Amino acid sequence: MNKKSAKNLVPIFFNNTANSYDVIVNWTTFGRDSFWKHKILEQLSTEKTVLDLACGTGILTRQIAQKIPNAKITGVDITKNYLEKAKEKSKSYKNISFVVQDAEKLNLGEKFDCITASYLPKYCTSDVLIKNCLEHLNVGGKIILHDFTYPKNKLIQKMWNFYFKVLHVVGFFIPNWRQVFVELPILIRNTNWVQEYEESMKACGLKTFKQDLTLGSSSIIVGTKII
Repeated sequence: MNKKSAKNLVPIFFNNTANSYDVIVNWTTFGRDSFWKHKILEQLSTEKTVLDLACGTGILTRQIAQKIPNAKITGVDITKNYLEKAKEKSKSYKNISFVVQDAEKLNLGEKFDCITASYLPKYCTSDVLIKNCLEHLNVGGKIILHDFTYPKNKLIQKMWNFYFKVLHVVGFFIPNWRQVFVELPILIRNTNWVQEYEESMKACGLKTFKQDLTLGSSSIIVGTKII
């Protein structure tokens, strides 16, 4: 599956799932989504400006705002109904704003101390996304990317494959998510986003750090702009 076809899944996955997303992502990951986002938050400390790409309903965006309440946080997403849900859930946060844009065509006219993105990398072309991020990143700033990965351990692979078969059946009872449960495992198996983004970051002179999580079912890559 190439990046163009992967990106074509975005409207299929997210046009009618905003209202149930927070519950579904927590339930289907057995609560690990919260743990993975905590690992992203561990990389943040005293940043004054943070850009959260593919912010969705704003789960991570609000967590960032809670950790560094004096920072200016900007959430970006391509899907309008998700952003509407994010705005609704974030009314009490005065330091968060939201913008509708495509991460691969990002043009905000400002730079940030940190750029985060959870579940975005598999949909994008690494060279394009990293280039756009760098144009919006201050020197010394970080790009923190997180997404699903297909486990390398054969036993874990069998468990992973079985779980998605179960979700496929569950999808018959949750129509808005049925296509997601069918297409998402195919996308994850066929993406090599970790290597691609690590190579793109290094080619752009970023200092990289990679961390595999939860038996190889998820990964985080951090790229720091040192010059």
